Amino acid sequence: MPGAVYAPSGSEGDSAAACPLNVGDTWMDPFVGGRMEDLRQSDYPGMNRYSATHGLPELVDAIVEKLRVRNGLACERESVLVSAGATGALAAAVGMLAGADEEVLILAPFWPLIRGIVQAARATPVEVPFFDRVDSAEAAVDAVRAKLTPRTVALYVSSPSNPTGRVLPEAWLAALAEFARCFDLWLISDEVYEDYVYDGRQVSAAKFAPERSLTAYSFSKAYGMAGVRTGYLVGPPAAITQAGKVASHSWYSAPTAGQIAGLRALADGAAWVERARASYREVGRETAAMLGLAEPQGSTFHFIDVRRQLGERGIAGFLADCLSDGVALAPGASCGAAYQDWVRLCYTAAPPGEVLAAVAKLAARLG
Repeated sequence: MPGAVYAPSGSEGDSAAACPLNVGDTWMDPFVGGRMEDLRQSDYPGMNRYSATHGLPELVDAIVEKLRVRNGLACERESVLVSAGATGALAAAVGMLAGADEEVLILAPFWPLIRGIVQAARATPVEVPFFDRVDSAEAAVDAVRAKLTPRTVALYVSSPSNPTGRVLPEAWLAALAEFARCFDLWLISDEVYEDYVYDGRQVSAAKFAPERSLTAYSFSKAYGMAGVRTGYLVGPPAAITQAGKVASHSWYSAPTAGQIAGLRALADGAAWVERARASYREVGRETAAMLGLAEPQGSTFHFIDVRRQLGERGIAGFLADCLSDGVALAPGASCGAAYQDWVRLCYTAAPPGEVLAAVAKLAARLG
């Protein structure tokens, strides 16, 4: 509809006037050249049609080159499945390898949708309290081993982490990969925030166990293109073939226009990422200081323990009070059952000035 204004998910209703820090998104528009208005049918004949189910061939080739150069992964065209967002990539991965009476270990707190993705495959998500409990590679392995059963088929790892902002050290990833190899588990690595590391270095978990790793990447998070729904899954060709079967019966092929935008992003989006990273880093540091938190190492989130601020109305009352202040937050329980008294805050979902004003209100409420 001409003139319509599209609000981010979660900003409707009572929270319409609130700063939407509950939404994992960016306020920045994509780079010029990668926006939908920049794509013309005359330049891309067939843009309105299906693509090849595993992705536009030219995009797949560009992804292979990116993976080899930036991620240090030895892959081939058959190692890549272009997906309807990284959400689709992870759904295809889980749908391919897990089923009824099987379990997937999930390092917690976690990206909220992964639990439901495992349940949708009729498998059981097993939460591993991790990011706020583990302080070494040995402890990381011990935490996972404590939840291992004969029904376990996979381990889900997210780094940089949504929601904690942690970047797992290389030694930890190597230890978890070796654990997966020892117990014949698949390693599902969620690396959608790979471009947003502020402290340390991003390392792909697949580097340590390529034969059993399935890695999800996202144009949504990397280039501010959440609405065009384009991501990709990378793994051993035989596994990608099977994941492709799940994908073709779910979304058939990723949105063609989104794939074209992704191709442009790989070619021309680096400067945009640099600007976004600098902006995200600065607002992440400022909001962390306001809230008395450690600076985030990566991603775009703070995860906050608010149990000392809860009254008789509990977390629901706290969230309602924040909303009355004009601050929308996500409940921590969506990131793990052990985190009922936490909240998640995305500090890139609105322009920096609005975020800082909203966080000032939250800081005042937290005392």
